[in-house]
Amino acid sequence: MPEARGHRVAAALQYERGKDAPRVTAKGHGAVAEEIIRRAREAGVALHESPELAALLMEVNLDQPIPPQLYRVVAELLAWIYRLEGIPDRHGTAPVKPAREALLLSVAHHE
Repeated sequence: MPEARGHRVAAALQYERGKDAPRVTAKGHGAVAEEIIRRAREAGVALHESPELAALLMEVNLDQPIPPQLYRVVAELLAWIYRLEGIPDRHGTAPVKPAREALLLSVAHHE
């Protein structure tokens, strides 16, 4: 992620197939955000930089599902991750690879 003035904000999402909606599993500002980002990189979690999405996810309580207003944008990001990882979509159009939960980290810089 490029460096910028100010501090970072990070929010992590986890989606388990069969569940209704992804959950916010971690979030934080500054040093906490940096640690979330470091751990995500180490674990190979997809990083997505979006100030708008990160700000909205910061409003969701930890371990709670995202609100319905975010379903579409998060679904599009998860579909992108599935294509990258070769996880088949509901039509089986992607290469077959063992399905697992999807993890996504949304990051933003604030002045």
